[in-house]
Amino acid sequence: MLYIWLSLHGSVQKTLSNEEIALISYVVFFLVTLVVVFVMFFVMFQKRKNQLLLDKVKQQKQFDEELIKTQQEIQEETLKYIGRELHDNVGQMLVLASMQMSAVSSIVQEGVKTQVQNASEVLKDSLEEVRALSRSLNHDVIYNLGFDATVQNEINRLNKTGLIEASLSISGDKVHFENHKDEVILFRILQEFFSNSLKYAEANQLVVKIIYELDSLSIQIQDDGVGFEVDTVKKGAGLINMKKRAELVSASLQLNSEVGKGTVLNLKYPFKIA
Repeated sequence: MLYIWLSLHGSVQKTLSNEEIALISYVVFFLVTLVVVFVMFFVMFQKRKNQLLLDKVKQQKQFDEELIKTQQEIQEETLKYIGRELHDNVGQMLVLASMQMSAVSSIVQEGVKTQVQNASEVLKDSLEEVRALSRSLNHDVIYNLGFDATVQNEINRLNKTGLIEASLSISGDKVHFENHKDEVILFRILQEFFSNSLKYAEANQLVVKIIYELDSLSIQIQDDGVGFEVDTVKKGAGLINMKKRAELVSASLQLNSEVGKGTVLNLKYPFKIA
C-alpha cells in the first residue's frame, strides 16, 4: 500500500509540474507577443511620422517654388509693361523731340547751330538708350533676340553709360534653350549682378564669359570692384533673388568675393534635352 501511495503522489507532482511549465510558457509567449506587437507599432508609428514630415517638407518646398514662380511671373509682366511704356511713350516723345530739334537746327543762326546739333545728338543717344533698355526689360523681346544677343545688348548698354567698361566672350557650340523661360531667368541673374556692380562695387571693368559645354551652359562674370566678405555681408534682396532664380532653373550658383579684389559669379545651367 505504501508503495502504491508513493507512486500516486509522485505522479500528481509530475502532473502539477507540467501544468506550471505550460502556464509559464503561455505567459512568456504572451509577453513576447506583446513586446513584438509594441515594437512593430512603434516602428510603424515612426515610419508614419517620418513620412508625414517628409510630405510636409515636400509640400512646403513645392509651395515655396510655386510662390517664387508666381513672383517671377508678376515681375516679368511688370517689367514687360514698363518696357512697352518706355518704347511706345517715352521713345515716341524722344523721336518727336529729335525731329523738332533737327527742324530748329536748319533755321537757327550759325552761332547756336552747334549747340542745337549737340542737343539733337544727345536726344538720339537717349532714344537708343531707351530702346535698348526696353528690349532688356521685355521678355518677349528676349525670346526673339535669343540669350546671347540679349546679353550683348545689355553689355552695349552698360558701355554707353560710360560708368563701366564691359566685355563679353562666347565660346562653344551654341545650344538652343528648350524652355525660353529659363533663358529669361538666367538673364535676370546676370542683370542683377550688373546692377550690383554699378551700384555697390565701384567697378571699372566687367568681364562676362559664356561657355557652351556638352550638357550645360557655364557663365562667369567678374568685376574689379571693392569686393566684400561673402560670409559676413548682409544678404540683400539682390543676392537672394539671384539664388532663388538659380534654384528655379536647377542651376548651380557660386559667388566669390574678397575685399579689394572684386567679385566673381559662376553660374552653371544644365541643359534640359528632351
